[in-house]
Amino acid sequence: MYHEETATLQKPRYGTIQDDERLSAEEMDERRRQNIAYEYLCHLEEAKQWMEACLEEDLPPTVELEEGLRNGVYLGKLANFFAPKMVSEKRIYDRDQSRYKSKGLHFRHTDNTVQWLRAMESVGLPKIFYPETTDVYDRKNMPRVVYCIHALSLYLFKLGIAPQIQDLLGKVAFTEEEISNMRSELDKYGIQMPAFSKIGGILANELSVDEAALHAAVIAINEAIDRGQASVTMGALTNPNAMLKNTLAALAQDYQDILSQDKARKQKQSTERHSLISSEERDVYEELLTQQEIQSSLDFVNIQAGVMQVNQAVSAQDQASLLAALKLEALALLGVQEPYSHYYLEHFTAYCQQKSKDGARAVMMDKEEIQRVVSSCNDIAEADKRKLEAVAAINSAIRIGNALETVEELMNPEAQLPIVYHTAANLYQNELFSLQLQGGRSGLSHEELSVAVEMLSAVAVLNEVLDTNDPQAAIEQLTDSPLGFTNMDQDNLNRYADTLIQQRSETLSKGQEFLTWNDVQKCIDTVNVEVQEEHERIIAIAEINEALNSGDHHQTLAALLLPTAKLTGVSPTTAKHYHDVLQSTKQLLCLSSGDDSAVLWLDQIQEGIHTANQNEEEALSLAGAVADINRMVAEGDSKNTLQALQDPSAGLRAVLPECADTYQAELMQRQTDSAAKGSTDSVWVKHCIKDRYDYYYNLEMRQGMWEEPEGFDHNMNHLSKEEIQDVVSCITAEYNREQLWLTNESMVTELQARIRGYLVRKKHAERMEYLRQQEHHVVNLQACWKGYKQRKMYKERLNLLQKNVASVIKIQSLVKMWKAKHKYKRRLQFFKDHEKEIVKIQAFLKANKARDDYRTLTGAKDPPLSVVRKFVHLLEQSALDLQEEQEVTRLREEVVTNIRSNQQMEKDLNLMDIKIGLLVKNRITLQDVVSHSKKMKNKKNRDDAVDLTAGDRLGIKGLNKGKRRKLEAYQHLFYLLQTNPPYLAKLIFQMPQNKSTKFMDTVIFTLYNYASNQREEYLLLKLFKTALEEEINSKVDQIQDIVTGNPTVVKMVVSFNRGARGHNTLRQLLAPVVKDIIEDKNLGINTNPVDVYKAWVNQLETATGEASKLPYEVTPEQAMSHEEVRNRLEASSMALRSATDKVLNSIVSSMDNIPYGMRYIAKVLKNTLHEKFPDASEDELLKIVGNLLYYRYMNPAIVAPDGFDIIDMSAGGQLHLDQRRNLGSVAKVLQHAAANKLFEGENAHMTPMNSYISQTYEKFRVFFQAACDVPEPEEKFNIDEYSDMVTLSKPIIYISIEEIINTHSLLLEHLDAISPDRNDLLHELLQDLGDVPDVETLLGEGAVDPNDPNRESALSQMAKTEISLTLTSKFELLEGDDKDMKTLMTKTKKLIVDVIWIQPGETLPEILENAATSPQESEHIKIVERRAVQDAQTPEGLKSSPAVLEDSQLPLEQKKRKILRNLRNLEQAGLVTSSNKYQDIINDISKDIRYQRRYRQRRKAELVKLQQTLTALNSKTAFYQDQMNYYDTYIKTCLDNLNRKNSRRSIKLDSKGDDKGSKKWKPQSLKYTGARLHEKGVILEIEGLQANQFKNVMFDISPTEEVGDFEVKAKFMGVEMEKVQLHFQDLLQLQYEGVAVMKMFDKAKVNVNLLIFLLNKKFYGK
Repeated sequence: MYHEETATLQKPRYGTIQDDERLSAEEMDERRRQNIAYEYLCHLEEAKQWMEACLEEDLPPTVELEEGLRNGVYLGKLANFFAPKMVSEKRIYDRDQSRYKSKGLHFRHTDNTVQWLRAMESVGLPKIFYPETTDVYDRKNMPRVVYCIHALSLYLFKLGIAPQIQDLLGKVAFTEEEISNMRSELDKYGIQMPAFSKIGGILANELSVDEAALHAAVIAINEAIDRGQASVTMGALTNPNAMLKNTLAALAQDYQDILSQDKARKQKQSTERHSLISSEERDVYEELLTQQEIQSSLDFVNIQAGVMQVNQAVSAQDQASLLAALKLEALALLGVQEPYSHYYLEHFTAYCQQKSKDGARAVMMDKEEIQRVVSSCNDIAEADKRKLEAVAAINSAIRIGNALETVEELMNPEAQLPIVYHTAANLYQNELFSLQLQGGRSGLSHEELSVAVEMLSAVAVLNEVLDTNDPQAAIEQLTDSPLGFTNMDQDNLNRYADTLIQQRSETLSKGQEFLTWNDVQKCIDTVNVEVQEEHERIIAIAEINEALNSGDHHQTLAALLLPTAKLTGVSPTTAKHYHDVLQSTKQLLCLSSGDDSAVLWLDQIQEGIHTANQNEEEALSLAGAVADINRMVAEGDSKNTLQALQDPSAGLRAVLPECADTYQAELMQRQTDSAAKGSTDSVWVKHCIKDRYDYYYNLEMRQGMWEEPEGFDHNMNHLSKEEIQDVVSCITAEYNREQLWLTNESMVTELQARIRGYLVRKKHAERMEYLRQQEHHVVNLQACWKGYKQRKMYKERLNLLQKNVASVIKIQSLVKMWKAKHKYKRRLQFFKDHEKEIVKIQAFLKANKARDDYRTLTGAKDPPLSVVRKFVHLLEQSALDLQEEQEVTRLREEVVTNIRSNQQMEKDLNLMDIKIGLLVKNRITLQDVVSHSKKMKNKKNRDDAVDLTAGDRLGIKGLNKGKRRKLEAYQHLFYLLQTNPPYLAKLIFQMPQNKSTKFMDTVIFTLYNYASNQREEYLLLKLFKTALEEEINSKVDQIQDIVTGNPTVVKMVVSFNRGARGHNTLRQLLAPVVKDIIEDKNLGINTNPVDVYKAWVNQLETATGEASKLPYEVTPEQAMSHEEVRNRLEASSMALRSATDKVLNSIVSSMDNIPYGMRYIAKVLKNTLHEKFPDASEDELLKIVGNLLYYRYMNPAIVAPDGFDIIDMSAGGQLHLDQRRNLGSVAKVLQHAAANKLFEGENAHMTPMNSYISQTYEKFRVFFQAACDVPEPEEKFNIDEYSDMVTLSKPIIYISIEEIINTHSLLLEHLDAISPDRNDLLHELLQDLGDVPDVETLLGEGAVDPNDPNRESALSQMAKTEISLTLTSKFELLEGDDKDMKTLMTKTKKLIVDVIWIQPGETLPEILENAATSPQESEHIKIVERRAVQDAQTPEGLKSSPAVLEDSQLPLEQKKRKILRNLRNLEQAGLVTSSNKYQDIINDISKDIRYQRRYRQRRKAELVKLQQTLTALNSKTAFYQDQMNYYDTYIKTCLDNLNRKNSRRSIKLDSKGDDKGSKKWKPQSLKYTGARLHEKGVILEIEGLQANQFKNVMFDISPTEEVGDFEVKAKFMGVEMEKVQLHFQDLLQLQYEGVAVMKMFDKAKVNVNLLIFLLNKKFYGK
């Protein structure tokens, strides 16, 4: 089908579409489009059948083929068919399409398409046919893909690789439905159908191969093969036109044989297919060998010969022959290197021997085995080389002496040494340096290093184990490590460990870093010696116990003196006492343990010896002291005797110097008595030591012994210690008694006195007892006597008073006067002393009274006039009120201006991001970025210079009457729109989605001043509520539409509350926990099992230095089968739960931080959905609320905190990928929890989290319920119908001229839908305004010079001028119109306030009827004058209306008369009644007072809020300025780099610095015919022209002096038709936005990508 002779084809049959000669233009166009769809379906069927023939498998049906090709599997298999070396089957992703069938497309499917493109490049198909990867994967241009398959089929057919594609045009039938569906799909592509018929011509132009010569040479080879002569065949094979490689004359016969076999096999296969293909459709290459098949056969023979040569060389052990065979070109072995030839021979020999052992016979290696052995040898040789280099580096580092460098070299994996520990660097350096000194200059070999490092590493590990103080671990390290210690006894391991731990501690305290191998060996030897000595000592202890059992103290002494016992302090003279003490100790031990066979241990024996020696010393000392006492007593000197008794060695108690003579006499008497009882000539005496042991003392020699001397006879004249102590004790006790009586004489006297006192008291008690018994008699006597005395005294006193009556009266009056005066003075002084307290009490009482009055004012249904009168002064506006109003107005203006400025800066910065991204991708020039940067700076400078009052000096803010009326009309209009939400709510939904979004972001938020005060926030919430109810009632059919769709109002609410006013409440809510998650360096959350598996494999390979045997590509199920992956996932899940809990707790505990507007809209959303869907459950409604509050409002801020001002980021800074993954994982869990959506399907590995999801949802559920529990805005903001009436300042908005015009235009355009009632107020206001004015009309005719060439640009810029509008209502407070009852009521209230403030009274009629006094008139005049002065100083926008001001200046009596007249009118209107003394109007005044108070409170809060907002906005402005500075630095760096280049520039950045003598820049144009551009793919079609007429169209493309601009001229038959300006930046923007096709001249469809490629190539050299 790829030829021009299409006339011979029959007229194709286009499915069921019938030809009709009488068709209209529309029907003909419809027929044309149907025909195109049918032809494309035929081409699809052709491609399908051809691919099935190549792949030998079935493809999807024709109408589904495009979708089936998207995953690239069939394209990858096709690449494997014609380029198997380039694309193996293993490299085709998802070869069986199981992943695609179960889970759909994956981005790795694009790898298959890329493999197909590379395979086509490898076989030489021209790139003009190639589609883009996205054309396949995203189905952007499937006709291009099918077009490429057709071109590939023709190209492969010409190469003899593939069969010819069939021409099925008109031979297949499709239903009308299939054709119509395909036509719809083609319309979606929006491209021109490729010219399938011109593939052959394009290939002929693009290919440089002489295919005719090639064809002839291949046929000649086939003929030579048929002849069967090897020499003839060889001649044909060597023909250059055949383009065959590696033909060897020596293998001519082998070539002949293999080619004959291949051709016979192909002819047999062709014969089998003859019945399937008609003879006219048969191809010549179905029986002949193609060029590629011939080359494949030659390569097969060459490879077999080369393999044979290699095997022979190995068998002969010929190294040179083996190297020559491996270098044969036919084998095409990779990496053969001559220096490694001895490795090759050695490893080939070993490989063959191993293979022959396995197979028990001699074997031959094939090419793949040879390549594997060669690669393995290269790896081994390279590793040996690197190992020797590493060993040399290690020896060098050891010589230098830097421990850190030495350990770094030792840890080099190429050194192939055992594991090295960085912490033991000094140990390695010191020990290896010693070994190096012993080894000489040559240094240490690899084997020496391996042994030494292994041992030193084990020593280092042993030191670390010893640091843990774990004996068991130390034992394991001693026994398991390759330390090679000698003389180690298994029985002593615990002893070794304890000793080494102790020694390690001592070395550390001394500053020694490690125990060396020698230290450890020395410690082991020391322990062995100690154990041996302990064994010998145990034997000696056993002999001592046996000697004790024998009862012979001589034998005991001999045992104690054994050297192996190592006992100290043993004296042979004390042998008997040693025996007695040890035997006594042993008896006590047997008694305490209950074991008669118990033995003494070493410490007990040593202690017994020590005790016996102490007893020896004490006994000798005692015996000598007692002997001295006896001698001194015998001498008769009491002083010497006293000194002897006081000798400490004697151990006597209670010796007193006062009794010395008595001691002497009594002791001498005792000596005399004892001498009479026995012998006194013996020199020996016996003492009892410790009440147990006998000690014998020689008085002459003054020595003692424990054994009884021969012929022992005790000297009876010698007193023992006990006898002496007895005498001393008796004498001392008697002396002490005597002294006791003497010292306590006073106590004895006192005792006697107490006894005598007792006797007296006893006698008194007896007397008292007698009197008690006679009590009544005593009482009678006393009464008689007392009565007599009193009567006598009374009579005397009465007589005295009767004689001095006058004096008594005078005295009484003086006393009473003095008491009264004293009491008064004291009271007065008390008041003076407590003056401050009295003032406080009075203030407290007054405050209580005022509070009671205010409670009456606010709580009573009809507050009394007397109470209202006390608070009317609060309605007066003070200087502070005016100051605060001015400050609020100024701050509000500044906030709105900053918000709009920040929004514009953000848009400009986003555009700058895009442009820099395009610059990085080489999509735009640097000049475009510089230009945009300059525009940003100029715009910012203009904004800084622009004053809001600039617009006030022009246009509708002018002072002439007509423009003043226009201004007032717009003020009335915007006031009506602001206070009546239904108008704007309906207007939003009358506009398209894109327009409504822009309208909301500009006009609506501007109209409400971004809710900068409570009144405007209240009105904006009312608008949101009305719009949301309108959207739900009109556009929501199912409750889930709120979740799955993108509701306009919800989007607007979320966008507004997420920081439009600078109040980033999300930052307060989320910043702490998000910052914790970001800054936690140890936090790594990864719940993807495949990613965790790959990370684990990478870690294993890094740690071991060897390739892992685990597969790299696995499914999630395969990854989860590994325990390590499951453990890591569990750890990630635990970390994920912990992080999620932190964020959740921060959210649920910060209910007050959520903006009231968000909570109120959530409440409205829930209630409105409940009204429309009454059957919806509470859970369903709360999920919708959760979608609003969490998913739309909070979730994006958690996922991208840097994009929502949650965290502070420097310009150019960004979060790490791991940090984003952690935040994304937390957000994903919270998102599932908020929707109560469990993990399943693709997230099946997360199912263990489902219970946690359910628990978290319950917390969210409570949170969402509480969030919806908010008061109505009227209650929240204290707004009612009187709010605007008592407000001092009118609402002001700041709006641009352009926004005024757009709003006016939109209202007129959608007026019928917004307000169908013609009598509506909106119609009246729009009628007042008339038609929509233009910018010049509003700004004034002189605003822009009419002769200015940039007049349009200037007007466009002036349209952005902002003006301030003071909003007022046209329908209230009409000046001079008293017929309006609402106005009349307001004026009357103001007059009444002025009157009752001055004149008191119980009721209003009483005040109005009574005339005012002169002081009251004077006070009233002062108030009026003060108001006039204050009003003169008040700014224009805050002044009272003239009508109100005129009434306030009336005299008091005139005000009363006007009040009475107004009250009568109001009573006639039914607003007040005289029957209740006009209580209704008093109630209204009380409401005004209450609101005025609330208004002042709100104003103070608003001041604080505006200041905070302004601070936040200034911070954001500073951040944007930092970004601009960062971009300026980046651009400057780019310019500096560009200036340093000497190469020719493609675009001049700035021509201001050109030298005066430089030549003038001359553009070079580029001319192409339409046909040429059509062939290049740039021109797709030209409306009104057939493709064969494109050659008559000439396009002239020339660059202009403006950088990046081109002028394109079109000529038809030499006549210039049109020209158009083409902006290169606009083309790049279209490419960035994914627009593939654009229109030029409104007729020609142009491929954007190819046009950019053409301009880059021809003008920019890219």
